[in-house]
Amino acid sequence: MKMQLAALSLIALLILISETVIAQNANPQQWAKWRGPQGDGTAADQRPVTQWSETSNVIWKTKVPGKGHSSPLVTADKIFLTTSDVDEGTQSVLCFDRDSGQQIWSKVVNQGELTEKIHQKNTHASPSVAIHGDLVFALFNNHAKQTLTALDSDGGVAWEKSLGEYKSKYPFGVGASPIVYEDLLIVPHENEVDSKIVALDPKTGETKWTAPREHTSYSTPVVAKISGEDQLLISGRSSIASFNPQDGKQNWSVPAKWDVTCATMVWDQERVYASGGYPVRETIAVTRDGSKKVWEAPVKSYEQSMIVVGDHLYSMSDRGIIICFDSATGEVAWKKRFKGPVSASPIYANGNLYFTAENGKTIVVKADPSEFQVVAKNQLGTSAFASFALVENKIITRVGDNSTGEYQEWLYCLGK
Repeated sequence: MKMQLAALSLIALLILISETVIAQNANPQQWAKWRGPQGDGTAADQRPVTQWSETSNVIWKTKVPGKGHSSPLVTADKIFLTTSDVDEGTQSVLCFDRDSGQQIWSKVVNQGELTEKIHQKNTHASPSVAIHGDLVFALFNNHAKQTLTALDSDGGVAWEKSLGEYKSKYPFGVGASPIVYEDLLIVPHENEVDSKIVALDPKTGETKWTAPREHTSYSTPVVAKISGEDQLLISGRSSIASFNPQDGKQNWSVPAKWDVTCATMVWDQERVYASGGYPVRETIAVTRDGSKKVWEAPVKSYEQSMIVVGDHLYSMSDRGIIICFDSATGEVAWKKRFKGPVSASPIYANGNLYFTAENGKTIVVKADPSEFQVVAKNQLGTSAFASFALVENKIITRVGDNSTGEYQEWLYCLGK
């Protein structure tokens, strides 16, 4: 009997430790990685405002120098962005105070030889940073290669590493961001020359593993915990794939119809989901072990990621159609037109989904598969490519505005 009680106590302790670790990794007071604490765009317990304008529910706003599409990442006291200045030929990392929005520092990490041809909608500062402890990692494309720079909390260079030559099949520029998994910095370098995903030691830049890829793509990988197992998921040329994030070994790969994707994959405990791309439109669902393609639909969420809430997959297509899929069958529960085109990825909080179009319009809808319910519609700036960050019930967002005839980017903190 005592042994049974001891065993039960040990199990309870292990569960508590596990839950504590998960809570630490999914800190609701920070948005310190791409797509938030879980990497899936969800923050169910957050209660952000649903209505705003340039003058209402604005806690602060601050000017962002230059131009970029990277999304804000938020730590306990700071906000980080990347930016570029084509006239000066620079690429920089910016640090802002989280409470006031005041710029703390700006660090130029590259001067000259920016990629000559990129997509008309892209910038030279589109990948978001990654954060590990007091280090911030910025990935830039310049001098015909991709270079990763590690900065300390004061903007000093801790180390710098070239990932190698970068030559794309398409003249689009780059968009994929580095991510942090446990004590690894995982960086995509998918192109026509030495294509790979590489994992580095965040403190030193030492290579820990390399996964060959052999193609050009623009998707940011994500580590998903599915049925207790961590899988590194990424879509790319004509496939979606799963890797072991500890050693980079491929678990499985499933064919897809598109050639290129840009979005980050999403998942639930039964299936993984991806959408692309170019030149073929396709959204697909695959079993969690990659053994079977469950369903597919001729819908493209190309640059923007999708989002899973409960038993349904939500997407805003390139044409500005918001779609609610039954995640198990692919059956469409409802679809409604909003605005297009779209580049920002949606978020979910407090029962609501937030979708933002490239013209700065955001629609807030209920995450309800039974019917399409609009909560609010909002306008901020005249262009929006970055995705929202949520912290302490506040929205941090980056927008552009050319309403005065001169383009200016702004960082907003929205809330009460």
